[in-house]
Amino acid sequence: MKERARILVVGGGYVGMYTALRLQRQLRQEIGRGEVEITVVTPDPYMTYQPFLPEAAAGAVSPRHVVVPLRRVLPHCRIVAGEVTAVDHARRTATLTTLATDEEGTGPRRLTYDELVLAPGSVSRTLPIPGLADHAIGFKTVEEAIGLRNHVIEQMDIASSTRDPAIRDAALTFVFVGGGFAGVEALAELEDMARYTTRYYHNVKPEDLKWILVEASDRILPEVGEDMGRYTVSELRRRNIDVRLGTRLESCADRVAVLSDGARFPTRTVVWTAGVKPHPVLDASDLPRTERGRLKCTPELTIEGVTHAWAAGDAAAVPDVTADRPGAHTAPNAQHAVRQAKLLGDNIARSLRGEPLQTYAHKYVGSVASLGLHKGVAHVYGRKLKGYPAWFIHRAYHLSRIPTFNRKARVLAEWTLSGLFKREIVSLGSLEHPRAEFELAAGGKPSDESSGDPKGSS
Repeated sequence: MKERARILVVGGGYVGMYTALRLQRQLRQEIGRGEVEITVVTPDPYMTYQPFLPEAAAGAVSPRHVVVPLRRVLPHCRIVAGEVTAVDHARRTATLTTLATDEEGTGPRRLTYDELVLAPGSVSRTLPIPGLADHAIGFKTVEEAIGLRNHVIEQMDIASSTRDPAIRDAALTFVFVGGGFAGVEALAELEDMARYTTRYYHNVKPEDLKWILVEASDRILPEVGEDMGRYTVSELRRRNIDVRLGTRLESCADRVAVLSDGARFPTRTVVWTAGVKPHPVLDASDLPRTERGRLKCTPELTIEGVTHAWAAGDAAAVPDVTADRPGAHTAPNAQHAVRQAKLLGDNIARSLRGEPLQTYAHKYVGSVASLGLHKGVAHVYGRKLKGYPAWFIHRAYHLSRIPTFNRKARVLAEWTLSGLFKREIVSLGSLEHPRAEFELAAGGKPSDESSGDPKGSS
């Protein structure tokens, strides 16, 4: 390399972290000589391993072991905790905000770069449904997963202590919208946890809990195949979970879930997992995109039509060179994201050294899903598994995939201990409003965030 190269990585998720990790390995000598500078801009200074979110919500894995601190695994990169709000690739500049810019009052700052890796990931795809923004919760972050766990246990506390049957019924009704991995795994793990928790309530029984899964299409978990999808529906219904296919949520205003089939469920819990869409920062860029809003990419993971710009993961439409039909793109999932990121880091290093780029080619090998403790479904290498074998493969696969030996060892230790001891059923909703009780003790009024309840998150 003849001059100093400034590489900007936007996003600290799967693609952002693995790409930066690969770059600091491939360009170790150049970084040491000061010829390369890698900057990672991410809203959170950690990567969330999302496949473990359902287990974190159920209490099987500690929240801090679901995330990987970027400053630890990327010691040779500059980590900026902030958010890129716009990209002007023609001028090689990115506009970003940080906590410091808010404190300084100077407004957004501009960061210049030579090579851009745009990997902001995705956000929840929402619809203009009445009450959705006010009452629903997503399931994409560790904060949402732990908040939902606290919320479910709190609803059981409310049901146990109220004398009003309407309040009790609403508290024990849990509606999940979306039959993909996130929705099915979250519902199954939390239902498993809540059913176990009822043994510690004198007046709440497992049959009092009402779990409802709403899916707009005619099947759930399409990634594991039609047969395994039907088995999953049967397994969930065997556990008294109300699975409604071909049904949409039309409203959740006034804490009443109204479905397209005419059913109405008073509920205090609506979990939205009905798909994702590309991050809004793509709208504020001058880079080419598909009709679905994803970045147009080449098989070498460069952004089509421009130079010195790269992308992969959820935000990128990467051609699937292994597909039989022309024009197909790789699915936006973790399996492709991790493999694309490694090739992306290699190709950027090759580009800086003037070497030829390689093509991304990976045939999808299958999917695994957990349905609670010792229950699961899998479709791997053409083989269909269910029950305990599928659950074991699910855990083994994701244990091998989570980054760092430190995290692997901690997660394995927690799984081992959870097999020896009983589940923890504690709700720590007050963590979400840590100053609420002190404000009351100091003679002040609780802030709007605490909703007047220093202990709860409802």
